[in-house]
Amino acid sequence: MEAEHSNLQSPGPDSADAPNTGNAPPDGGWDAWKTVFCSHLVILNTWGVVNSFGAFQTTYASMLAPVSPSAISWIGSLQVFLLFFIGTIAGWLSDIGLFRFVLATGSILQIVGVFAAASSTEYWQLLLAQGVCMGLGNGLIFCPSLAVLSTYFKKRKSLAIGIAMAGSSTGGLIIPSMVRQLLPQVGYPWTMRAIGFVQLGTLLIVNFLMRPRIPPSQKSKLIDPSAFRDLGYSLYAMSFFLNFLGVYFAFYYVASFARTQVNSPFSYDESLNLLLILNGVGLLGRVLPNYFADEVTGSINMLLPMSIISSLLCFCWIAVRSTAGLYTWTIFYAISAAGVQSMSPAGLSALTEDLSKAGVRMGMVFTIVSFAVLCGPPIEGLIISQQDGTYWGAQIFAGSSLMLGSILLAATRTVKLRAMGKTLWSRV
Repeated sequence: MEAEHSNLQSPGPDSADAPNTGNAPPDGGWDAWKTVFCSHLVILNTWGVVNSFGAFQTTYASMLAPVSPSAISWIGSLQVFLLFFIGTIAGWLSDIGLFRFVLATGSILQIVGVFAAASSTEYWQLLLAQGVCMGLGNGLIFCPSLAVLSTYFKKRKSLAIGIAMAGSSTGGLIIPSMVRQLLPQVGYPWTMRAIGFVQLGTLLIVNFLMRPRIPPSQKSKLIDPSAFRDLGYSLYAMSFFLNFLGVYFAFYYVASFARTQVNSPFSYDESLNLLLILNGVGLLGRVLPNYFADEVTGSINMLLPMSIISSLLCFCWIAVRSTAGLYTWTIFYAISAAGVQSMSPAGLSALTEDLSKAGVRMGMVFTIVSFAVLCGPPIEGLIISQQDGTYWGAQIFAGSSLMLGSILLAATRTVKLRAMGKTLWSRV
């Protein structure tokens, strides 16, 4: 790695920073695994926060009363929406050589957002600070980081992305634990500031170490319309949309479900334990399926059963009423949902042969998916409100979305196999 480094305030062009300009991904080595580590930290600060929103949902419900749970969920949904929505722009800027500028700008917005949220006392303030500012920061660092990571690996790509996506489990363990431990002792403002200092330290590391491998593409376009002439790519985009319309329901609402719907209602602290399980056990679902996808099955073959199982578990959730049953359900859903989350980007990267277009092609799908994550939790919250606080309608909505996503994913697999001239049981 070169001696010249960038800081958050003065990023430079990327062309001189690429540590390896060869066409073949190295599939290992210092630069590749350093990028995996940095991507893990990026996911910690983006999806780790998103997967912890159940803790914020509970805190804001008491802090902002009488604001409805559905309205509060818009804070988290807007944050995830922007994370995905600006993926096209962020990916394109990364492809044309502005990766470090985009990374630095996104990092600054993240830090400004979390410290602004710490000083917020009104709903609209939190919507702007955590929803808009942090959401924009998330979007600027998430898609480009995964796109850069995908250029370092071929044979081990799914595993590398899985290790990076495991950052959502790391963040999903750290942040709810900080909220649970610090909130009663130092209050909401300093709890958020403590989270902000964790983000500041980790994002500084990312900005100093992470570098693109592929030289800038001057021919890269903001949108690549030819991608949608690829039937497999288009079907995958629709599948991705439907899966993410339903998969986050539990992350937003399992804690409130535990406090109101089981025979022996959970306390606040006990309900947060479910979020820790979702994120902690989910580590297995983010790494092991990706490992087997590289070694045995292929990414789409591994994603398909994870999607189907997640759908079936949402339907099974309707029958859960006991404490033991809810803990058991959470463990199984943590693994399958984590598999959907981590394998979806891996499957998308497998559909991209031209690595110079990795950022744009990934970003376009992320922009489409942004509308799913924007609408999903508020729709589910509205269904709960319309059904007098019962959850079965929202559970059916989430399960049906995942099942439709699974059907389209199976269609994607069929198209890909035919294009490759392979049989039904082939690796894909």
